[in-house]
Amino acid sequence: MTDETLPTYRLDDSVAVITLDDGKANVFSRASLTHLEALVDQAEADGARALVLVGRPGRFSAGFNLDEMTATVEGMRALVVQGARFWLRIYGLGMPTVAACTGHALAGGAITLLSCDRRVGADVPAKIGLNEVAIGLTLPKFAVELARDRLTKASFTAATMGAQIFDAAGAQQAGFLDVVVPEADLVSTAMDEARRLGQIRTGAYAATKLNARAELIERVLADVVADLDSIDAPSV
Repeated sequence: MTDETLPTYRLDDSVAVITLDDGKANVFSRASLTHLEALVDQAEADGARALVLVGRPGRFSAGFNLDEMTATVEGMRALVVQGARFWLRIYGLGMPTVAACTGHALAGGAITLLSCDRRVGADVPAKIGLNEVAIGLTLPKFAVELARDRLTKASFTAATMGAQIFDAAGAQQAGFLDVVVPEADLVSTAMDEARRLGQIRTGAYAATKLNARAELIERVLADVVADLDSIDAPSV
């Protein structure tokens, strides 16, 4: 990926905003994930009180870069491990995180939604969900555990083993999104949510998140490499 297609960062008062816009499907590559980690480092260094992740119009993220996913099995496994560590970092980040889902969010895009504390979706035609099984890829344990934690119990099996894809309203009902708003209001609503959550005492928010999620994060990270070693490349 070139510098022009890598995620960008800005600080809006006390809210850090990371924008995914590669001009296409906003895929996660080794380069973009490394850059995202650096941008989260920047948000922490800036003392941001909340983080917003936003996509380009109509496209939140289609997941991993398929060229990297299908080049070699070893490369695929390394990419997914890197993605898992990034999403689990977001899931446990010591500041409120808000996803502004601009449209399609598949595979890694849907996992990003599962990783964020608050998920605001645009009321636009969109495909949202974990489609891994549909392309012959076993859903890794870290993604299963995030889905188990964030999705409704009634939707969990269909969304994981069944690879069910939802529109925005269905994604809200399933638990990928918390609220769906008109497209024109998406970013302002996400920013308002970030500012509201950012007013909460930072230490109490972070410690409570840790109490709620640390066990899952530690357990999954301890097993992530071994789990991915058992998974083959997708059949695409």
